[in-house]
Amino acid sequence: MSLVSFNEWREFIKKQANPHILQTAEWGELKRAFGWEVERMVSGDLGAQILFRKLPLGFTAAYAPKPVFSHPYSADRQHWSVMIEPFLAEMDAVCRKKRAVFLKIEPDCWSDNPSALHYPSFIVSKHNIQPPRTILVSLEGTDDDVLARMKQKCRYNVRLAEKKGITVRAWDDLEGFHRMMTVTGARDGFGVHSLEYYRKSYELFHPAGMADLLVAEFESRPLAALMVFALGKRAYYLYGASTDEERNRMPTYLLQWRAMQWAKARGCVEYDLWGVPDADEQTLEAQFETRHDGLWGVYRFKRGFGGQVLRAAQAMDRVYMPLLYQLYLWRYAGRER
Repeated sequence: MSLVSFNEWREFIKKQANPHILQTAEWGELKRAFGWEVERMVSGDLGAQILFRKLPLGFTAAYAPKPVFSHPYSADRQHWSVMIEPFLAEMDAVCRKKRAVFLKIEPDCWSDNPSALHYPSFIVSKHNIQPPRTILVSLEGTDDDVLARMKQKCRYNVRLAEKKGITVRAWDDLEGFHRMMTVTGARDGFGVHSLEYYRKSYELFHPAGMADLLVAEFESRPLAALMVFALGKRAYYLYGASTDEERNRMPTYLLQWRAMQWAKARGCVEYDLWGVPDADEQTLEAQFETRHDGLWGVYRFKRGFGGQVLRAAQAMDRVYMPLLYQLYLWRYAGRER
C-alpha cells in the first residue's frame, strides 16, 4: 500500500472500470479547498480517497465516499475478506495518524447487493452523507428510446419547451448560476453552496472534460441552469436551479434532456438524478401528489424521466474512539453535508 499524489490518483482512477465521481482527484481537491484534508491510498486494484474533517481538540472524522474497493468483487465472503482486510488495516493506520474518531464509508453499490454490508469490523451507520435514494435513468439506446421510457407528461413537456422557444447552451456565468441557486433554494427550502464552491467545482471538473454548466434560455434570458458531471459510464445531476419566470414554457424539462444528451455523447449509459425522499417506491408514488416537504417536490419532477428508484447501500462506520464517536453522534448528526 502507498499514499499517492493527485496525479498518481488520477492515473489510478483512469484504469478503473466505472469509478464514482466522488472518488476523483478533482473531488478531493474541491473538498480540500473548503476545509477538508485528503489522503489517497492504493494497493494493487484497491484504492480509496479519504477525506478528513476537523473536529474539536485536534480530532477528525474520516469519510470515504464510494471508494474503489467498495464494488462487489466477489460473492465469496472468504475471498472478499482476504482481499480487503489488509487494505482496511492500512486505512486504519492512516486514520489513526490523523486522530480520526471513526471512518465512514459509503459503498459504491445498491442496497439490494448481497455483499453491500460485508465490511469487517464496521457497524451500520445511523447517518449517510450523500442522499441515499435516487432515480437512475437509463441512457441506453437511441434518443427516441430514452424519450419513450419517460412518462408521457414529461416527454410532452420536453417537446413543448422546444416549441415554445426554449434553447439550451453551455454557460460559464457562475455568478448568474449562484444567483439562480439562491432563488431556488429559498423557494424550495434547501441549502445552497457559496459562489466560491460552484466556481471551484467548475474550474476543477470542466477543464478535465468531466462537467459542464448548461443554461436554458428564452429570448436570451436565463430561466434554468444545471451542472452535470460525467465519469466512465455514469453521469450525475448534482446542482440545478431555475427562476420563477416563464415556467409555463417548461425550461427545466428540456434542460434535463439536453444534459442527458450531453452525457450520452460522452459514452454514459446511466444518468443519476441524485436525491429523492428516502422512501420506497410504493410510498413515493402514493404520496408525491400530496407531500410538499423536503425533497417531495423534487421527486414529482424527477419521476417523469422514467428512471428506476434505487437506494444506495447504507453507510458503514469503523469506530476507533467509541466514547468520542457517541459524542459525535449526539452533537454533529445531521450537520455532515
